[in-house]
Amino acid sequence: MIRCLCTLVFAFCFAAQALAQGAFPSRPITMVVGFAPGGGTDIVARIIAKKFGENMGQQVVVENRPGAGGNIATDAVARANPDGHTILLANVGSIAVAPHLIAKLPYDPRRDLAPLTMAVVFANVLVVHPSVPANSVADYVKLANTKPGGMAYGSSGIGGAGHLAGELFKMMAKADIVHVPYKGGGPAMTDLLGGQVPSLFASAPSAVPHVKAGKIRALATTGATRSAFLTNVPTIAESGYPGFDATNWYAYLAPGKTPKPVLDRLSRELVKVLKLPEIHDQLMTSGMEAMPDTSAALAKFIEREYTQWGRVVKEAGIRAE
Repeated sequence: MIRCLCTLVFAFCFAAQALAQGAFPSRPITMVVGFAPGGGTDIVARIIAKKFGENMGQQVVVENRPGAGGNIATDAVARANPDGHTILLANVGSIAVAPHLIAKLPYDPRRDLAPLTMAVVFANVLVVHPSVPANSVADYVKLANTKPGGMAYGSSGIGGAGHLAGELFKMMAKADIVHVPYKGGGPAMTDLLGGQVPSLFASAPSAVPHVKAGKIRALATTGATRSAFLTNVPTIAESGYPGFDATNWYAYLAPGKTPKPVLDRLSRELVKVLKLPEIHDQLMTSGMEAMPDTSAALAKFIEREYTQWGRVVKEAGIRAE
């Protein structure tokens, strides 16, 4: 009798555990983006969301929470219920840079967030409004250093990849350029197109369509090698500043205390989506290449970026404004 009762209890517990595991996800998944609609992070999120939702059997809702270079969104996800229903598409700024800029950052990216997979890695692009009389990096530096008050350049926000690229360029080129932060690449690009800001270190997704349409001019890309999407545009390193390399990346993370089986499922399904030929093609059209990897590989990558950009922040004297 006791043996039968124990067997029934074990069977019930096993069934309950299986049911609980099978219940995820039990409602729509929120994919949080730390920038306004229209920027690079937002573009990637919306390309991936539909197929990811199909894989997970639930709708995936992209939620834009702009502000503080992505830190507001990152903090929100770090504090979210760690049940797998809230994930973050983050970039270098809030994960590898903000901890070096802000003394009392409300989250620790390496403790409060769990890596899922890299999404994309790509170079930024230094672009100017057509009214700016510069056709090369040399022209741009000369113009900046002779312009009263210097040359304004926009970025998606303080501590973001565009800001880092701009400050590293300012340091290496000794260029008189002045940072103008926006709440995302979308608003920054809108102001560049309208002539409100003369130059911008923009993400490839937001810049490439406008460059190809002739609405803005690309002077250089920020990676170590030329972009596959702008093969005729030289790198900053080629333009007189050897060793210049400042890439952008977007990666998926979840709240740090999310159970491992849930993290594994999220990671597995995101990687599947990123490997789909149609997703690859859509990202390529937008100026990016999918770079899915394991969560362990992403954790190591973040550690390297954390160290590298911490050094740049210190040497360039970058401060949170």
